[in-house]
Amino acid sequence: MRRWDVVVVGAGPAGIAAACRAAEWGSRVLVLDDNPAAGGQIWRSNGAEPWVERLAKSGVEVRFGSVVADTLPEARSYVLATGAREQFVPFPGWTLPGVFGLGGMQALVKSGLDVTGKRIVVAGTGPLLLAVASLLRKRGAVVSAVVEQADWRSVAGFGASLWNSPSKVAQGAEMMMTLWGVPLYTGSWVEVATGRGRVERVGMRRGRSVMEQDCDAVAVGYGLIPNTELAALVGCHVAQGSVVVDDWQETSVDGVFAAGEVTGIGGVEKSLVEGEIAGLAAAGLRGLAEKLFARRSRTQAFAARLERSFAPRPELRALAESDTFVCRCEDVTRGALEGMTSWREAKLQTRCGMGSCQGRVCGGATRFLFGWGAESTRPPVFPVKVGSLIEKRQL
Repeated sequence: MRRWDVVVVGAGPAGIAAACRAAEWGSRVLVLDDNPAAGGQIWRSNGAEPWVERLAKSGVEVRFGSVVADTLPEARSYVLATGAREQFVPFPGWTLPGVFGLGGMQALVKSGLDVTGKRIVVAGTGPLLLAVASLLRKRGAVVSAVVEQADWRSVAGFGASLWNSPSKVAQGAEMMMTLWGVPLYTGSWVEVATGRGRVERVGMRRGRSVMEQDCDAVAVGYGLIPNTELAALVGCHVAQGSVVVDDWQETSVDGVFAAGEVTGIGGVEKSLVEGEIAGLAAAGLRGLAEKLFARRSRTQAFAARLERSFAPRPELRALAESDTFVCRCEDVTRGALEGMTSWREAKLQTRCGMGSCQGRVCGGATRFLFGWGAESTRPPVFPVKVGSLIEKRQL
């Protein structure tokens, strides 16, 4: 007899929703997550309370600090809710101390990083720009500028498309009020970061001109990349960087479901409803899952608008110069990668992607710069201690 009916990997919005729905209908559910608490990156420190309380009451067993490196505990079905990571676009100076990823800055501030009085430039693309800038200002930072690479037509069009989402309009209005007086540049991007030992200023491209801005830190982010490594390892079909699923959130592998950002970037609402559908379907309750299809369609339409409005512009591919590091772990420059034809060749010839992050930073960067993709996934999908590999037998 199997100990678990459903095993969920990931305790972010999608994983929590999947676990709750499956357990509330009688399934024995195990959730595995490598973080110390539920909520994932998007709900770090706050916002998850109602769902976390629901999870606690559901009877689900949750094991935090669990790294799923290669194999999964035996179960009837699985839900992969492995989330996403930041998309980095290399530019001169991006490895200087004080240059943060947008999501990384958000996570650090939520975890207690003191930014009081710090002059910070927030740059990149998408609604997360305003969210991070607003958070920084609330925590006492001096937000020097918000720099959005999408042009004003795209930004305005996206805002107008939210007319039937009062909650999103209210959130946007609240953030804009928090940022009153902060310069907002559209159709612009950080081109270079300079400083002696750490970032002291950035050069920002605005049309044909470049303007400089002094700063103590800069947070730059160009969206998210689904974490598909575990799904690929168990044989799920991955296309255009996301796990492919059917109407029930089931992957190409029978009994393996996927939900949330791993199936395509779309925000909390999409993650929640996909998680609910996956959890119900994994528990064999497809009739109940089908009732959520219309809600999912609305969230997926929002995700499509998000992608169209804030797709990184082609000019960003030219930011990295010949001596700009692309692989930070192994100090591989763009110049060293020129002439390579694939991710495999780059790894063999330069060790790009073979450092401690295992390609999680430079993998997305090289996909964006050169169109490369990972040709295979090998265990372990995360760097792990030998002791962790031994302990997995106890699962």
